Amino acid sequence: MRKIIYPGTFDPIHNGHIDIAMRAAKLFDVLEFIVAVNVEKDPLFNVDERLSLIKESTNHIENIRVNKFTGLVVDYAKNSDSIAIIRGLRHVSDFEFEFQMAMM
Repeated sequence: MRKIIYPGTFDPIHNGHIDIAMRAAKLFDVLEFIVAVNVEKDPLFNVDERLSLIKESTNHIENIRVNKFTGLVVDYAKNSDSIAIIRGLRHVSDFEFEFQMAMM
């Protein structure tokens, strides 16, 4: 099974997130949204509301799963059976940042 994870706060989920998920879900067997729980942030929606919003927004995509996590994405990825992490890019600077993170 080829599974990827899509980490983020998704506070709230929006059309850009859904577009990325729809495209990636076509390429892999499972796409798992992992919703960040960060006690240092004051989110607009609590984690259960964000999980629910993602489920409702993506219920038309069969191979989507939704979960929450606390901690580092890299730790979650190492402990899951995922083969990749998907990230959205808004600007060239986002690519430069993500590229540097990938090289660590």
